[in-house]
Amino acid sequence: MAEFKQAAANASAGEKLMTWVDNRFPATKLWNEHAAQYYAPKNFNFWYFFGSLALLVLVIQIVTGIFLVMNYKPDGTLNAAGIPVAFASVEYIMRDVPWGWLVRYMHSTGASAFFVVVYLHMYRGLIYGSYRTPRELVWIFGCLIFLCLMAEAFMGYLLPWGQMSYWGAQVIINLFSAIPFVGPDLAILIRGDYVVGDATLNRFFALHVIAVPLVLLGLVVAHLIALHEVGSNNPDGIEIKAKKDANGIPLDGIPFHPYYTVHDIMGVAGFLIVFTAVIFFAPEFGGYFLEYNNFIPADPLKTPSHIAPVWYFTPFYSMLRATTDWMVHVFAALIGLSALFSLVKGQGGSGRKIGGIVAAAIGIALLYTFEAKFWGVVIMGAAVVILAFLPWLDHSPVKSIRYRPDWHKIVYGVFVLNFVMLGWLGIEPPSPVYEKMAQVGTLFYLGFFLLMPWWSQLGTFKQVPERVTFHPH
Repeated sequence: MAEFKQAAANASAGEKLMTWVDNRFPATKLWNEHAAQYYAPKNFNFWYFFGSLALLVLVIQIVTGIFLVMNYKPDGTLNAAGIPVAFASVEYIMRDVPWGWLVRYMHSTGASAFFVVVYLHMYRGLIYGSYRTPRELVWIFGCLIFLCLMAEAFMGYLLPWGQMSYWGAQVIINLFSAIPFVGPDLAILIRGDYVVGDATLNRFFALHVIAVPLVLLGLVVAHLIALHEVGSNNPDGIEIKAKKDANGIPLDGIPFHPYYTVHDIMGVAGFLIVFTAVIFFAPEFGGYFLEYNNFIPADPLKTPSHIAPVWYFTPFYSMLRATTDWMVHVFAALIGLSALFSLVKGQGGSGRKIGGIVAAAIGIALLYTFEAKFWGVVIMGAAVVILAFLPWLDHSPVKSIRYRPDWHKIVYGVFVLNFVMLGWLGIEPPSPVYEKMAQVGTLFYLGFFLLMPWWSQLGTFKQVPERVTFHPH
């Protein structure tokens, strides 16, 4: 006891402060569990920058959003000059608020940067099998974060009250009216009126500033807690917890701090160089980050010649536009062929085969019961939701793409090119040729996931090593 009192007396002011805090809040305990004593695989590569970068951009968006809200007015009525108050308040921020232009451009560029790093973060999970056991819940939380980001971005896009904001919201909200029975009432509920107007702007403002960010922050915390509970995946897809030393420390693990905090600082530095270059030299990014039509006040009486969402929505918007009556015929034919194939080659008794035929007949009947517009909405939603089912669609005996057949890498590469093509087609004005390209791209996108239980098992797989492979750099 005397030694303890002597040590306490000799402690520095900082140590005494931390002891006082730790006795009332587990600050040091949390730091050790999630950083200093959280052991991560030692073979992380550059693909593992994007998780921390997503957190950085989230902080940027929250901080810049707070400063924007201080001067923004969610009012769709016209001022004395005949300009919508919401649009005028954005111009006021850009022209008259000190450094307001910088805060606004940080926020608008941050929205696109958010989706860039999240898409890359999700692709890393895809190629290294980070959604496989025991990380299914980590992946599901990530998919829910992605859905929240899409909702947050869509609602925030309306707030500048420019031409593309107004008409983009009009088009997307009208899609909900295609839902049978409840669609028209649901669209009115979302808009708060029969057309996009002041009530819509106020609803979207409240959701964008308060409701969705709270849900988003909760999901981010849940995502990180779930990740640290099961441990991080790595490029080899090997569980480092399987081999530990006498002290219970993974043999292939290193403390997250200081090793990966320094590692991530390098990624942050590279990201900030690109981020600031875009802000200062190309904030509109050729009309992809900030569309030129959005610098024109919203006019309900004048429709833009071409309406398209922001680039990060365009792959899914392209699938929506691709779902025409011809695509409905294609889906019906595919359902019929799959039922015929299962009848000829499938296993099981006659009852199971008859059940498959009945299910296919019901599916085809439903396809022709509702109009193609409704199925376009279903396909667009399914293209996002299907990501959450990846843990149960991938039947590969190995996690990482490093140990899969080489032609699997080609499939993943074509998937990325197809996704980029769909994004580009969603920006371009519709044409017969682009429509066919989008339809082929939609079929490939859906086929990639729906056929994954079959193709993910095919080929000769490489031997997975017992320990992670690491090359110092």
